[in-house]
Amino acid sequence: MTVLEDNQIATADADTNVDVVLTIAGSDSSGGAGIQVDLKSFTSLSCFGASVITAVTAQNTTGVQAVHVVPSEIVAAQLDAVLEDLPIKSVKIGMVGSEENAAVIASRLADVGIEHVVLDTPLISGTGSPLGNAKVRHAVRDTLFPLASLITPNLAEAGMFLNEPPVSSVDEMVCQAKALLAMEASAVLLKGGHLGELGDDLPQSAVDVFVTGDVVDMFEAPFVDTVNTHGTGCALSSAIAAYLAKGEGLSSAIRLAKVWLTEGLKRSHSMNFGHGPGPVNLLLNA
Repeated sequence: MTVLEDNQIATADADTNVDVVLTIAGSDSSGGAGIQVDLKSFTSLSCFGASVITAVTAQNTTGVQAVHVVPSEIVAAQLDAVLEDLPIKSVKIGMVGSEENAAVIASRLADVGIEHVVLDTPLISGTGSPLGNAKVRHAVRDTLFPLASLITPNLAEAGMFLNEPPVSSVDEMVCQAKALLAMEASAVLLKGGHLGELGDDLPQSAVDVFVTGDVVDMFEAPFVDTVNTHGTGCALSSAIAAYLAKGEGLSSAIRLAKVWLTEGLKRSHSMNFGHGPGPVNLLLNA
């Protein structure tokens, strides 16, 4: 048996503070999306993750089989417990589950005034299962859009918020991003990864459109040809929140998160398990 001396035990620098990031979202029993992938993303980026669970889902790589929405009083209790005790630097919001939960989340976060709130808007899962009805969609738009420092819808979700069909070009993405910005959002990152599904030829790059104030910008990354994309939206928004917690500006946080996610997609060939799309690979050395 080897006995380690005190000076052989690696310890963190006492002056180093770990950034704490909070995810408010639903649980994914397969571990590929939702709360589970949010926490994995925070850890991958050297942040400490706290969580408030809004819904418990029974799901796997093929879809969502059942959803149990957590009552709003339990969501409120989780929020109170975390916000009263931990030094939260930023928040990522995913699935809220109900209009009552949306109201509670908006109220609690407004009370504490956290600077960085990244609102992902999962109204449907990556396999097409609904994660919220029209009442939830309206509650997210009316109570959480004004609170968020960034919203990150995909093309299908943007169309649902605007009551329009999903767009099929980058120019149309800019128009819809501006329309979402007009719904009291501070900034919009409209994710264009699904543009690649619209034709027979694979796109050369994945383009996301960023709009805030008078600024319109494009964030491009090489398109990765992989079926293992489960949880990519959750991972991207979580990574943005983590980089914001670490002190990056919004544009820099988006750029770094997109680079990080692209690397995860490139490594996703090792995640070929399940009978549907596997998860993005967030393991540092796999």
